[in-house]
Amino acid sequence: MNKKRQHPDDRRYQILTAAIAIAERPGGYSKLTRKVIADEIGIAEATISLYFGTMPAFRRTIMRSAVMTENLAIVVQGIAVGDAHALKAPADLKLRALQSLVE
Repeated sequence: MNKKRQHPDDRRYQILTAAIAIAERPGGYSKLTRKVIADEIGIAEATISLYFGTMPAFRRTIMRSAVMTENLAIVVQGIAVGDAHALKAPADLKLRALQSLVE
């Protein structure tokens, strides 16, 4: 079977989207690994490294995206684990993320 190779921008988007979906799950952000993400979308773990480098670098990308899109589920998990980018988020976003825990 001949698989058509995805455009690099499309592959990057696919990986990031899958990682965000996993991170949104309860406890998902702290459980993110290359293996979990790769298994979710059926790619090799090395592909994630190719597009995003190290896991700390990839986590920064995920958290920056979560802060920019105001993804409360991920931001609150980032706060809980002491993620530097979550802790640097605007105060109102952090407050809303924390309040989402009691809703």
